[in-house]
Amino acid sequence: MSCPDGVGLVAAVSGLVASWGGWLTEVSNHSDPDTGRFFMRNEIRVESLPFGIDEFRQGFLPLARRHQMDFAVRDSAVLKRVMILVSREDHCLVDLLHRWRTSELRFDLRGVISNHETTRVDVEHHQVAFHHVPIDPAQRAEGFGRLEELLDDEGVDLVVLARYMQVLPEALCERYAGRILNIHHSFLPSFSGGKPYQQAHERGVKLIGATSHFVTSDLDAGPIVEQDVVRVDHGDTVEDMVRLGRDVEKTVLARALRYVIEDRVLVNGNKTVVFR
Repeated sequence: MSCPDGVGLVAAVSGLVASWGGWLTEVSNHSDPDTGRFFMRNEIRVESLPFGIDEFRQGFLPLARRHQMDFAVRDSAVLKRVMILVSREDHCLVDLLHRWRTSELRFDLRGVISNHETTRVDVEHHQVAFHHVPIDPAQRAEGFGRLEELLDDEGVDLVVLARYMQVLPEALCERYAGRILNIHHSFLPSFSGGKPYQQAHERGVKLIGATSHFVTSDLDAGPIVEQDVVRVDHGDTVEDMVRLGRDVEKTVLARALRYVIEDRVLVNGNKTVVFR
């Protein structure tokens, strides 16, 4: 939940849950002095409550209205429905497929969409639906229309861009605001756009990184969820940076996806609050 900041918010929420016999197993909160907003995430042991999730929402509404809260209540046993989008480079996709197959990351994978056929064999090896949706520059609207149909058909909660090298239409970004997670192969806001490793090499940087962020209509400018870096030096070529960067990209995207599917990320304007 989030709301205008004030005194007694933690006590109000925990007191209400306690009055129902609710057992809080994890409590996280953050007060943002810049925006004047308060953010909270609680985990409650479901068997400690005398009613179900719908009754919980109804019972929480009076408190939420009193404090102008935006809130959501979710059952952690219901897995998020995820669609992965990828182009030619498969390192992030293969890593996510492995983490999904071994249940390291728990989500309901509805399929993989690609504008190339390159990754079909790997995807279908895991018995996951593969959808080839070409994006012809002369027929972009038709291609993205088909992509959106697939998202609708599967009732997708979250879209993951695992090195999907197409700029999404503004309407799609707005419709799925806060529900499209991207991995960008640089430490944003440095080196946004295309060929960031080439840009980094030309600038002579000593650190390269990767950034996972929510997608908006502004290219590579959405709220950042997770980042990490690796050290490089004057002897590293662009190819060396690409090789080193791939490992960082995989790790950053997997961490960010975990935070999102576990409902640990709250959007705060163009920033995020991430309760790790």
